[in-house]
Amino acid sequence: MPGQQVLRGVASRTDLALPPGFKAQGHGGQTTPAATPWIGVFDERGMRDPKKGLYLAYIFSADLKNVTLTLQQGITWLEEPLGKGRAREEHLRHHAARLRRAVRRREALGWSDEPELRHHAARPRAYEAASVIAKIYDTSALPSEVTLAEDLLQGVAFLRQAEEFDRVWWMSNEMDAVQVAYDLSAHIHRDVASPADFDPLADFQPKDSSEYTAEIKARQQVKLRTHEDLVHDFGLHVVAHGYIPVTRGQHPKDLILKGGPVGDQVSEWLVEAKIVRNGNVTAAVREALGQLFEYRHFLYSQDARPFLVGLFSQEVGVYAPYLEEQGIASVWRDGDGWDGSPRARTWRLTTT
Repeated sequence: MPGQQVLRGVASRTDLALPPGFKAQGHGGQTTPAATPWIGVFDERGMRDPKKGLYLAYIFSADLKNVTLTLQQGITWLEEPLGKGRAREEHLRHHAARLRRAVRRREALGWSDEPELRHHAARPRAYEAASVIAKIYDTSALPSEVTLAEDLLQGVAFLRQAEEFDRVWWMSNEMDAVQVAYDLSAHIHRDVASPADFDPLADFQPKDSSEYTAEIKARQQVKLRTHEDLVHDFGLHVVAHGYIPVTRGQHPKDLILKGGPVGDQVSEWLVEAKIVRNGNVTAAVREALGQLFEYRHFLYSQDARPFLVGLFSQEVGVYAPYLEEQGIASVWRDGDGWDGSPRARTWRLTTT
């Protein structure tokens, strides 16, 4: 078909106004025409496979009345773990919501969240769910080439911001980095649950603290999940002080605390837990400081910044006032209880 031929020829064209370092590739279907044809815009230095990762695309609606410039997540790689239906769409929408915090969605005037592709097939529906941010155009009244180029440059800026967020998200090697199901009904808050039904530990599900075996270069190592023990014990401790600890659905964050003793507002505390290994307090503090600032920047909007807490397996000494200067409370194990910095005591995170 003529349309497919045009799309196949996109990759060889040299007259396209693309940002430096980017290439375009058309996708109109293989043996049969695609319901929603699209043109991918890929960074030659980065991800060029639309099966996985982030990329920009111009996707046409099934009736060809609209074309949308969208920042997309790869969808094909999720077919094996999630299938092609609702589970995949829920996963894509959940992660898209996270990524929008990185691109400052509310500051992008004229952009929306998802395109309307107007087709019931699995792939178009997945494209809609995978959209992080979208600029929709009426094909009968396209803007000028200058405007289109400016929008594409803005899309590249969004891509860069989202890629940095994704790097933070995926930097952990833990198996639950990809959550395959999201039970939103489980997230019950104080204002919607009756006192009789409310369970402050409903979303506190730290990992198993038992020993586990890891295969490393043809030998076995037995490891102790002392990090999980630290999170588990601290979470149970703060419940008695009016906090609601949450681990479920929070990766890569170790723990967040809801509620708490700050006025009448519902606040959030972001907790990063670190085991002090071989007495190296410096390394533990540096890691906690860096991750707390990274997560706050990429996982929260400017008007919803959390309080920051470094949780340690032992006292951090002179680093406690240093962290206080950075606006970070520090808490550590103290025998059978918990001690901490002045800010931690003010927030009632310690035993006394």
